[in-house]
Amino acid sequence: MDVPLMKRLVDTATKRAPADLVLKDAQILDVFSGKIERGDIAIKEGYIAGIGLDFPARETIPLKGAYVTPGFIDGHLHLESSLVSPREFCKAVLPHGTTALVCDPHEIANVLGLEGVLYFLRITQDLPVDVFFTAPSCVPSSPLETSGAILGPEEIRTLLDHPRVVGLGEVMNFPGVIRGDPEVLSKIALALEKGKRVDGHAPGLRGDELSAYVAPGISSDHECVHLKEAEEKLKRGMYIQIREGSTAKNMSALLPLVRAFGVSRFMLVTDDRHPQDLLEEGHMDFLLKKAVYMGIAPNLAVRMATFNPAFYFNLKRRGAAAPGYIADLVVLKDLKDFSPIYVIKGGRVVAKNGALLEEVDSTLPEACPSSFHTRLPPRPFSIPAKGRSARVIRVIPNQIVTEAETSPVTIEDGEVRADPSRDILKIAVVERHHGTGNVGVGLVSGFELKEGALASSVAHDSHNVVVVGTSDEEMLAAVKAIEEMKGGLVVVKGGKVVASLALPLAGLMSLEPLEVVARKVRILHQSAKALGTTLENPFMALSFLALPVIPQLKITDLGVVDVEKFQIVDLFVE
Repeated sequence: MDVPLMKRLVDTATKRAPADLVLKDAQILDVFSGKIERGDIAIKEGYIAGIGLDFPARETIPLKGAYVTPGFIDGHLHLESSLVSPREFCKAVLPHGTTALVCDPHEIANVLGLEGVLYFLRITQDLPVDVFFTAPSCVPSSPLETSGAILGPEEIRTLLDHPRVVGLGEVMNFPGVIRGDPEVLSKIALALEKGKRVDGHAPGLRGDELSAYVAPGISSDHECVHLKEAEEKLKRGMYIQIREGSTAKNMSALLPLVRAFGVSRFMLVTDDRHPQDLLEEGHMDFLLKKAVYMGIAPNLAVRMATFNPAFYFNLKRRGAAAPGYIADLVVLKDLKDFSPIYVIKGGRVVAKNGALLEEVDSTLPEACPSSFHTRLPPRPFSIPAKGRSARVIRVIPNQIVTEAETSPVTIEDGEVRADPSRDILKIAVVERHHGTGNVGVGLVSGFELKEGALASSVAHDSHNVVVVGTSDEEMLAAVKAIEEMKGGLVVVKGGKVVASLALPLAGLMSLEPLEVVARKVRILHQSAKALGTTLENPFMALSFLALPVIPQLKITDLGVVDVEKFQIVDLFVE
């Protein structure tokens, strides 16, 4: 803000010059005191100039006692989980009152590295939602898989120099921090040297190990599941990001802490938001509604979704309805339902009653770099029988952790076969970044498929192709379909594709509108259920079976992983 603009704001606040826009007769939620103030809001050149009465204005909107809050800010999410492009995501959430996002792009970083994050930065500039990023700290997430790229300290330094990169992304490698790994600590040091935040990711960490994790300067955590865990992290100086996303839902467990300790070190975040939930429930407006329904005072809920993330990430002049702040505002009928009447971004009314008033171009200004380089060896899913019992990954419904089981295998002609009658299927991960020909093959139970196969190029965190099926032939047809689409989700029956969603944007996101993506995902789930699965979201379950940092047994392109031992193990047991 330069001096001439300051002067114009002062003149507007003192009524020596007219405001561009006045919101007349509003009930304004003050995030600092928590009180409601009735009055008018004078807006000049995208900023709030003053709050009071009888401002001269070029345009006036009578609100007749409607409530005004700051624009909503999601302080931690992965855009890629929505399955739509970042521009389409912004188009979807803006009418729900979201005016700023803080995104961790470690999904696309694992596929395309620095180039992928810079691509995200380019395609999200000049949008009516302010899109900020954190620099992904753990790419790859482990040495037990083949990722598309590596982000070392020099790449992190490059990203941290960008004005819209506001911190270091979730430090998932908490064992590395606790061991004092020099490379991990150097990334943290780079962020702190530049005055930027360091986000945490430390599920279940307590005691001396928690102190060791916090000591270098990690200052937040969104992985708290239990009340006592979150309370201990709060006492150790961490900000608690209360997550209520499509996959993980922690609000009911953690909200009592807000009532007990006050609101100042808490944020509401989504972490991920799937297309159906965006369409049917909304975004941050849904989290606010749910928090209030669970007994949190509206002023506290709003602060957790506005000022607190803005303060934490140093998003200057955002997060409050006060003089000198950017005029990102939401007008609401009440503080229970949180459905926006108007959304105002930078002083302009951009949405009314859930509909955009200005077209947001979701067309990408440039193509995404190529991210598919698969090479399948002959008979990629064959398992020569080297024993009569093998390790089996047991899927737990609605959880990303798994159980490790041992089971007798079905053998024909010297090879292990899938056995749908016992709910033991084959699972494989095909490396897709470098054309190595790596294929890790194992066994899984819990999908209950009676026929066919499911495959996905969304496979956390390295996002190779993961496939589960009742026969090698069905699995091969599914992987071939993914290759042809250059990424996507697919259901195969009888060797033919019966449902699919192409994800050509890094193999993670569609180029189609949200409504189309949501419809195709619904058809995918219906088609998977027709094959026999009882899992509510089989593709979500499939995507996390390749994540070798979440216990107990997982699989990557390098083989079966015992996460607790943190090593590749033989499929067969003595």
